[in-house]
Amino acid sequence: MARKASATKAVKTAKSKKATRRRPQQKKKGGPDPIDVHVGGRVRLRRMVLGMSQDALGKALGLTFQQVQKYEKGSNRIGAGRLKQLSELLEVPIQFFYDDYDTVIGARGFAEEAPGDPFMDLLHSPEGVQLCRHYSEIEDPKVRKRVLELVRSISETETAKAK
Repeated sequence: MARKASATKAVKTAKSKKATRRRPQQKKKGGPDPIDVHVGGRVRLRRMVLGMSQDALGKALGLTFQQVQKYEKGSNRIGAGRLKQLSELLEVPIQFFYDDYDTVIGARGFAEEAPGDPFMDLLHSPEGVQLCRHYSEIEDPKVRKRVLELVRSISETETAKAK
């Protein structure tokens, strides 16, 4: 019985040493990597600009909409081949998915993150994407100008209320 207990202890010790050696290669706790989140956000932005649903994108890639959701949230990494497929389906160069990474995330390490750019925050929101898409569909310059004046008026009213 003592021999069995010592053998079990030796196996557990060997397993814990093995697990300790692997730990640096495992995914860090605390959420997805910032670059994965950024790339996924750019996929989402472009998909929404095109007016494409997650389901439609998933079918074109041979995936479920849940897998597309995970890509867009950054919880699943997008491999090189899949990124190439996405660039073709979404009609953008691969570099598009990495654009603005430095300005959004800032320096890595112990540096503090820079505050978000309000314009980029707008473009990354569903409402901002819809606003830009619908505004760009307005062909009459006079109507475009009136829409801009309306938005400016609302903005000024909101700013005055906040003070």
